[in-house]
Amino acid sequence: MSLTFYGYSGCGTCRKAKKWLDEHSIEYHEVPIVESPPSKVELQKLHEISGLPIKKFFNTSGRRYRDLGMKEKMETSSLDELLDWLASDGMLIKRPIVTDNDKKVTVGFKEDIFQKTWL
Repeated sequence: MSLTFYGYSGCGTCRKAKKWLDEHSIEYHEVPIVESPPSKVELQKLHEISGLPIKKFFNTSGRRYRDLGMKEKMETSSLDELLDWLASDGMLIKRPIVTDNDKKVTVGFKEDIFQKTWL
C-alpha cells in the first residue's frame, strides 16, 4: 500500500507524521501542499472519504486563516465555497493529509489514529 502524503516541509507535525510512517516502513508519495494543493475535486473526495466536518480540513491556527477572516466565513459559506477556499491556498489546509486514495484519510497527526488507520 502506497499512500499520498500532503505536507509542508516547514511543518513540525508533518515531520512527526513522516517519521512515524518511516519507522513503520509504510510507503508514501509526498505532495508539497503549498506548491501543489489538492484540487477542489480531490478535496471533496478526501472530505467525503474521511467523514470529518469540513472545518477539520482548515488550518485554524494558521496566519492565513486569521488574515482571511475564515472563522466568520466558516459560519456563512457553503461547502462548495469552503472547498474553493481550500483549493486556492495550500496554507489554509490542515496538514498533513494522508490518504490511500480510496477508503481512508487522516488529517493532522495523532499517533493513535495513525496506528488504527495505517497499520
